[in-house]
Amino acid sequence: MKKIALALGALAAFALVAVAIAWPREDFIPATSPAAWAATPDNIARGAYLARAGDCVACHTARGGAEYAGGRALDTPFGRLYGPNLTPDADTGIGNWSADDFWNALHNGKSRDGRLLYPAFPYTNYTKVSRTDSDALFAYLRSLPAQRQPNRPHELDFPYDQQLLLAGWRLLYFKPATFTPQPARGLAWNRGAYLVEGLGHCSACHSTRNRLGATGDTLSGGLIPTIGWYAPSLTASGEAGLGDWDQEHIVALLSTGISPRGSATGPMAEVVARSLQHLTQADVGAMATYLKSLPSTETKASDGGERAGEQLLAEGRRLYGSYCVDCHGADGKGKTPAYPPLAGNRAVTLTPAVNAIRIVLNGGFPPATAGNPRPYGMPPYSHELNDAQVAAVLTYVRASWGNAAPPVSVPDVNRYRSVPLD
Repeated sequence: MKKIALALGALAAFALVAVAIAWPREDFIPATSPAAWAATPDNIARGAYLARAGDCVACHTARGGAEYAGGRALDTPFGRLYGPNLTPDADTGIGNWSADDFWNALHNGKSRDGRLLYPAFPYTNYTKVSRTDSDALFAYLRSLPAQRQPNRPHELDFPYDQQLLLAGWRLLYFKPATFTPQPARGLAWNRGAYLVEGLGHCSACHSTRNRLGATGDTLSGGLIPTIGWYAPSLTASGEAGLGDWDQEHIVALLSTGISPRGSATGPMAEVVARSLQHLTQADVGAMATYLKSLPSTETKASDGGERAGEQLLAEGRRLYGSYCVDCHGADGKGKTPAYPPLAGNRAVTLTPAVNAIRIVLNGGFPPATAGNPRPYGMPPYSHELNDAQVAAVLTYVRASWGNAAPPVSVPDVNRYRSVPLD
């Protein structure tokens, strides 16, 4: 036992030395001047806009709590984390932070006390935020009413609660960076890239994660851990991506939550409601320009290889006629903007079919936005349709009007019937 203890101790010491040697040095960019984070109306207004662009309020506001006072639970495969208090309370918030401290958190993923931050706070994206924008964000957060609300400690499983393990993760998957414009691409493309890759942190949901929680940052789509929604590809990948979308339809979806190609539901509805609808049309258009330019990646859309039986399709057709046809039409084209089309709608043809299953079971509700203040919602059918019926109607929809997606199985429906809504 003594030899084992000595060996483990030597291994731990070696790991610490290896991390110290190979650790990426902090990248520090100074502020232009103290005026950059001064509490001026211009700085505060700019910071408020940037906070909207980053959807900061979503993770730093508990349900029913004061904005930015923290406490919202973020479930991960490694345990539960809680968004911290970002109000200027001296004891529980960032009242004693400096602009440099705040920049260090965004850019280097380190707290004021030197603690390494968990990447549920997406500093892997925020590292590309400019120092000027960081200072404006800091000015805005310092202008908020101070809320005395202690931060809840994270509830992570061992060994994921160990800073040494997090240091190793950062060594593998994180390096401080800055956004490098590509002048040949034009102003709109560069602005869109900055927002999508940086503040918008789109890859946090729209990229596949490995077993250690790191993303490939490809925007090629992925299942969002623990909440059971699939974030579709944002690349030009066929049915699964945005390649054949008109740019104005992307802009409409991002800014209003609805478009002729589909509606934002689930987690994306919250992003549109709390963040994207508040951006300027120029910025949303820039994001669409950048997304339209992304190269195709391997698609997870259906390949039509598996075919449903005639009996299953007949049952699905019958159920569609009873529950769906009045809104979505016999031709699956829907009635824009109230009822989205099902023909050619990637939300119903994606594989896995998790989004379509959850919408049938729990309903589909686009956000209320300035551009669509009275959205039409789809009622839930979990209380009316059993697993076999949900599978049948979705199989029919996924095989009709030019759609060519594989059948939905009863176990698939059952798996997501019990997944929490949030």
